[in-house]
Amino acid sequence: MNFTHGSSQGLERATIAAGCFWGVEAAFREIEGVVRTKVGYTGGSTVDPTYEQVCSDTTGHAEAVEVWFDPALVSYDELLSVFWSIHDPTTVNRQGWDFGSQYRSAIFFHDAEQEQMAIALRADHQAGLGRPIATEIVPASRFYDAEDYHQRYFEKHGGAVCATTLRQ
Repeated sequence: MNFTHGSSQGLERATIAAGCFWGVEAAFREIEGVVRTKVGYTGGSTVDPTYEQVCSDTTGHAEAVEVWFDPALVSYDELLSVFWSIHDPTTVNRQGWDFGSQYRSAIFFHDAEQEQMAIALRADHQAGLGRPIATEIVPASRFYDAEDYHQRYFEKHGGAVCATTLRQ
């Protein structure tokens, strides 16, 4: 399926945070039915934040991935299954060696159906864990694209490792 910039006809959007956005984006790009991904910042109070500002742990933003997908090819719950598998949802503001509120685990829902599904799937996933899940499930707020050098980082730089990719 071709994705024309600015066109999202028939597509749905998921926004998630699971630590370092490089590995999260790479994981979602591999899923059939994912049409486009963008890494960026959401969930905070600073308007148009920079990477340096977000890393200061003062903006309230999380490193996040916006995923546009074709629901005829991949469902939202399938995307959330990947989300649960690529990070540790039981840690607060931390994934591996990365720590700070920008690395929190969060699902930013775009409608009531996504919210209900995220809550139900969190409960299902919790049943298999020994520690409580710390993942936030909150309404999506404005998503700010990260700087170009962060987009498709692994494709541009190969082999770089961030904490999130250690679980893959």
